[in-house]
Amino acid sequence: MDSHSASPLLELADVETYYGPLRALTGVSFGVREGSITVILGNNGAGKSTLLSTVLGVLDRQPRKGTISFRGARIDGVATEAIVRSGISYVPEGRRLFNELSVRDNLTVGSYVRRNRAEAQKTRERVYEFFPLLAERSRQPAGTLSGGEQQMLAIGRALMNGPRLLLLDEPSLGLAPILVRQVFDIISQIRDEGVTVLLVEQNARMALSIADEGLVLENGAIVIAGPAAELIDNEEVEALYMGGKSSPSQ
Repeated sequence: MDSHSASPLLELADVETYYGPLRALTGVSFGVREGSITVILGNNGAGKSTLLSTVLGVLDRQPRKGTISFRGARIDGVATEAIVRSGISYVPEGRRLFNELSVRDNLTVGSYVRRNRAEAQKTRERVYEFFPLLAERSRQPAGTLSGGEQQMLAIGRALMNGPRLLLLDEPSLGLAPILVRQVFDIISQIRDEGVTVLLVEQNARMALSIADEGLVLENGAIVIAGPAAELIDNEEVEALYMGGKSSPSQ
């Protein structure tokens, strides 16, 4: 798919979000091209997770100012369920699986907005192709899976909606390095199959290595933005996010 299409799939314009009286996002404006991976970098408390919640329309994260458009239609002020039905899925930090339910049942929950059962079945088979371990453990309770397997299940559950846009919040958090590489390879495959990705990630080098565009948030505002290849070579980004010291997780 052409990642250089003229009209962004997702577009934020001068978005401001508040926690009560505190402004968490300040004048945030950017677009996400269809068929691309865009990564959001920033330190703890920079507003990264708030940005994803604002796109998703979570009740207390509605933008107080600015607009958010998806597929050319405004979604700011729209209920979260309607946003999900429009084609946006979300993988939260910490996965938030139903631990007592089986792998298969967690995937079924992920397809709740789809009325076509045949399409949902096809998507589940595709998820099992992405993550063969989930197929092997389809009857196993999600809570008994390893951290890496749970992250795979969380991504698979989000894909069950058949999204056009996938929001991912810290997918590598707490995973062993070999699993981090595997998760990022899967994210690349998901993009290659036509799902656009907006990714919040502390592992800056790995995220930028698969991304098309990158943004750096600082105190709720975008301070650096550009092609991922340029951000990898940006001295400030290198010093803050790819140097010897690691940033705290959000």
